[in-house]
Amino acid sequence: MAWVAVIVGLIVLIWSADRFVDGASGTARYAGMPPLLIGMIIVGFGTSAPEMVISAFAASEGNPGIALGNAYGSNISNIALILGFTAVLSPIFMRNSAIRRELPLLTLATLVAGWQLWDGELSRMDGIVLLLLFFVIMGYAVFKAMRGEAEPLGGEPDSEVLQHSMSLGRSLFWLVLGLVLLIISSRALVWGAVEVARALGVTDLVIGLTVVAIGTSLPELASSLAAVRKGEHDLAFGNILGSNIFNTLAVVGIAATIQPMSVEPVVLWRDWSIMIALTLGLFIMAWGFRILGPGRITRPEGGLMLVLYAGYLYWVVTSATT
Repeated sequence: MAWVAVIVGLIVLIWSADRFVDGASGTARYAGMPPLLIGMIIVGFGTSAPEMVISAFAASEGNPGIALGNAYGSNISNIALILGFTAVLSPIFMRNSAIRRELPLLTLATLVAGWQLWDGELSRMDGIVLLLLFFVIMGYAVFKAMRGEAEPLGGEPDSEVLQHSMSLGRSLFWLVLGLVLLIISSRALVWGAVEVARALGVTDLVIGLTVVAIGTSLPELASSLAAVRKGEHDLAFGNILGSNIFNTLAVVGIAATIQPMSVEPVVLWRDWSIMIALTLGLFIMAWGFRILGPGRITRPEGGLMLVLYAGYLYWVVTSATT
């Protein structure tokens, strides 16, 4: 039953998040919100809703391992697994604007997260600092985008989401239903993950870093593959950077604000270290020896990222079982 709760919970979670985004976008349009803000705020929060709701439930129920593992594990899988797999299919070209703006912001967010983990605690004040930093970054991005000086954080929003023709009643229906199913499926997923961890004799951190993290990263995988099929490689890169900023600041910030938590030392020296190393690795691949030209993630580099992710999963699993 626990495995059924995890699998079904993930499926319903991803589906309900899409419906929630559709309903929220339609409702915002009828309320007169500009398409740019819908893309940056509604769609941005909606695509990170699975991680946010899961981490919030996990923190409130005393399972910090799932809350942190979900956020940091999603970041690691977003870079190493999703960008790596996407690059193997087709090299990813990085826009100069993304390199100049979003990579430094993600690096800053990751460094702040590591500084907060240093004492082995995530206090409520730490959570508030993360959320304040997140809203400052979002406010700056909205300000620059509204002035036409920069693109939306995470790339251009999906035009299909912004241009749908749902009625107001149908938009409200999907908004409410999507939110309700998000809460129910997240609750089932957290319960199932905790029970699976107990049955396997591992910590909930391991389940959060593997099963839950990979499952909640599936929407990013789908959007990245869709971007590659459309030839919009830079959109795949921007989506991953935007998602990781949401996870590092908003997801962990919400969890810590709800319930302060003790952090296992392994989260800092293994998981955070891998996360910052992958982020810095993006810098190397973006700049490298191509300072005068556009950066890109080549097929060999994508293959290396997949190998590194497989090694990381092996490290997590073997260290837990031993």
